[in-house]
Amino acid sequence: MARVLFINGGSEGHINPTIGVVQELISRGEEVVYFCIEAFRERIEKTGATVRTFDDQKFIKAFISGGRNYVLERINGLLLTADIVIPSVLEQIEGEHFDYIIHDSMFGCGRLLAQMLKLPAINSCTSFAQTKASFDSMLEQFHVEVPAEIVKPINDTFLSLTEKVRETYHVEIHSPYEVFCNPATLTIVYTTREFLPEEEVFDQTYKFVGPSISSRLTQENFDFTAFKEKSPIYISLGTVFNHTIDFYKLCFEAFANTDHTIVMSIGNKTRISDLGEIPKNFIVKNYVPQTDVLQYAKLFITHGGMNSAHEGLYYGIPLIVIPQSADQPIIAGQVTNIGAGITLHMQGLTAQQLREAADHVLSVYSYKKAAENMQQSLRKSVGYVQAVDEIFEFVSQH
Repeated sequence: MARVLFINGGSEGHINPTIGVVQELISRGEEVVYFCIEAFRERIEKTGATVRTFDDQKFIKAFISGGRNYVLERINGLLLTADIVIPSVLEQIEGEHFDYIIHDSMFGCGRLLAQMLKLPAINSCTSFAQTKASFDSMLEQFHVEVPAEIVKPINDTFLSLTEKVRETYHVEIHSPYEVFCNPATLTIVYTTREFLPEEEVFDQTYKFVGPSISSRLTQENFDFTAFKEKSPIYISLGTVFNHTIDFYKLCFEAFANTDHTIVMSIGNKTRISDLGEIPKNFIVKNYVPQTDVLQYAKLFITHGGMNSAHEGLYYGIPLIVIPQSADQPIIAGQVTNIGAGITLHMQGLTAQQLREAADHVLSVYSYKKAAENMQQSLRKSVGYVQAVDEIFEFVSQH
């Protein structure tokens, strides 16, 4: 039995794909110590892992303080989390032995901790993987397109922060890519090659295992009898960028008094009472067991997070993607490219446009067919089982 140190951040999209991986590791005899924020303690503990946490409010404050407008600002934000995460992790594991580390591809300073602890490292990538060449090309575009008077102070901050990390933790950071993508000798990517942008070329250190869809290990009281025979439209903007009361009311306007049954998840940042009168054909909840609902749905209106896109396509459901932030515009583009749905933009969106888009996707069979084709591709992948196979193979060699 090996002891595994798992480092992650604090969002559903980065946590959920790892649930099955942790369960599978433990079922094969590994002991897992999992670092995340307190909000995910119960979910991870149900896998059998030992959960330890760091201060989520300080973590989020540090990350946001780096800036939100440009990718290099977000990289600076990630560097600013080092003083929150690293001392906390080191203090809580003092005197303990670990055989290898699995770290998130973005949050948690995983690459830095792997170097400090001198552990074989595995990168857990919950979005599109990026090679250094493609990342550097994107960053070069930033330097070309953004005025020098904006770029210089951001870049100066990056250089200052990397020097501080070197002095404090005695590890080197050679490029922004190392901070943003946390590359390792093995990278587990929770998608298939068929869902990737065509221009990317990856070597054998990247293992595309497909979506890691497993039980969320929650016992929620949710009544499916009200809609499971009605093929509902399911609407969700995920768990981060979902405080959009105007959008939820726009959905009421778009689909009230139609023949569609609508299941809508609004997250925990919005009170249902704030939405006013709810149309009779709507079922509105703060939380919805998404993978269970998608098994009955005919259309998924989504923000286009990687997990949500995968889960919709895993069940052969066409998508309307309304991207909010992060990698969601890229994912929306891929859904459109494979013909499994269409992309709408939140800014300027009207109820009529949303209703017409839904009617269009539901009436044109090619969207459903493309979603079912991708469903076959995703289901051929083994997900978290293959991920653990790859991890064990890697560990046996290191």
